[in-house]
Amino acid sequence: MIFGSSVSGGRRRTFAFTVAMMAASATQAADPAAPSIVTFGSYFPAWMVCAIVGVVGAVIARFVLARLGVDEFLPLRLVVYLCLAIVFGLGAWLVYYAGSPA
Repeated sequence: MIFGSSVSGGRRRTFAFTVAMMAASATQAADPAAPSIVTFGSYFPAWMVCAIVGVVGAVIARFVLARLGVDEFLPLRLVVYLCLAIVFGLGAWLVYYAGSPA
């Protein structure tokens, strides 16, 4: 058992309920006016658009690095391209939403 034999089932349920209520209250503290983008008549969260920009930027960077012959010398390709996707996504967020009031 994870909690050991000294913890009763009721205490486990109480602990799980407390954690669930804390998580629910933490989500209520989030700003309800999150940045969103109107695309084709519906609102998309801005983070989703920035994540797509990051992935597309990493794919383009992979093609450029492969074309230059650098790709084969990268030690951890997955980590490098994941970091590039994060950099491109956060860069897009800074460019488009740094001055946003919401």
